[in-house]
Amino acid sequence: MTKKTFAALAVALLLSACAHQPQPQPIPAPRVEPTAAQLANAGRVGLPASELGDMLNKPLFKMQPAELGRFLAWQQLEQPDLRQRIAALARKNIGQPYELYLLGEFPYETYDAQQLFDLAKSDCVVFAEHTYAMALSASWEEFFWVLQRIRYRDGVIGVATRNHYTEADWNVANSWLVTDVTRTLGAPTRPYHQRIDRQAFLLKQFKIQRSIPVQPFDDVYVAKQDVAAIEAQLQDGDFVNVISTRGNDSWASHVGLIVTGTDGSRRLLHSAEPQVREETLQGFIARMAERDARQAGQNKPQLAGFKFLRLNDSPQVPPMAPQPRPARPAALAG
Repeated sequence: MTKKTFAALAVALLLSACAHQPQPQPIPAPRVEPTAAQLANAGRVGLPASELGDMLNKPLFKMQPAELGRFLAWQQLEQPDLRQRIAALARKNIGQPYELYLLGEFPYETYDAQQLFDLAKSDCVVFAEHTYAMALSASWEEFFWVLQRIRYRDGVIGVATRNHYTEADWNVANSWLVTDVTRTLGAPTRPYHQRIDRQAFLLKQFKIQRSIPVQPFDDVYVAKQDVAAIEAQLQDGDFVNVISTRGNDSWASHVGLIVTGTDGSRRLLHSAEPQVREETLQGFIARMAERDARQAGQNKPQLAGFKFLRLNDSPQVPPMAPQPRPARPAALAG
């Protein structure tokens, strides 16, 4: 055997040995057992004690729809304060896998063949919508109903009525749920302008034709360096628009929810690659600064600042508009 052959064999054996080294296994978290008060609340909504015990040790994204519905009924009693309920539900989805452009209108429509719900994964908007809808609901049926009211203008399901544009659609259509307080927090604001062309977007993205006029839209945000001075005013359940800029364009590129840490810090809880996470606002800003430095000169979006929308006190879900009958082809109309 030559020295070269022997050396190659030795490396192969070494790699083989390394490949079969036993890997340390993560230590499982101790099982949480329900308290007497939690069991009493479970009894009030007909939830068996054994099932509650399992739910307390399972993230939301591993629950089945019927199971989630029973958990939401219990959660209404367990945490009657809406803001704290939103924070609790959001944290119970930490670790949920991220997938961009997750939801569509299937099976109601086929333009976007993604289904109307997915509990196992989320993107940033889906995570926020699901959390709000869960916090406002006490059953699976109510959750699904509220979810459509949040996602679509007047709750009318369809790709053309989905709240695609964060500032001009989502924030405006959900003013019953959240109120833009960006201008009232006391920090200097920066203006930006958008040209909302829904007709071009729907044609390019989904190949459907709609006659919708272009909408000029003016808005403001708090620059990233000014957030520290006002973040103590933020509250659990507030909605955050992360504003990015590239050249002369600015837009909400990401969203998340505010939660308060045990130390009083304001934290961003959001769905981003690779999974739902919680981090301080300042930690998020620092992480984005590192990313932007790495991408300098690559014509990629840079973090500019934030818009903040306050969760309304006791929001009342508006009624749904009637779901219109889908149109027939022109040749068959009459």
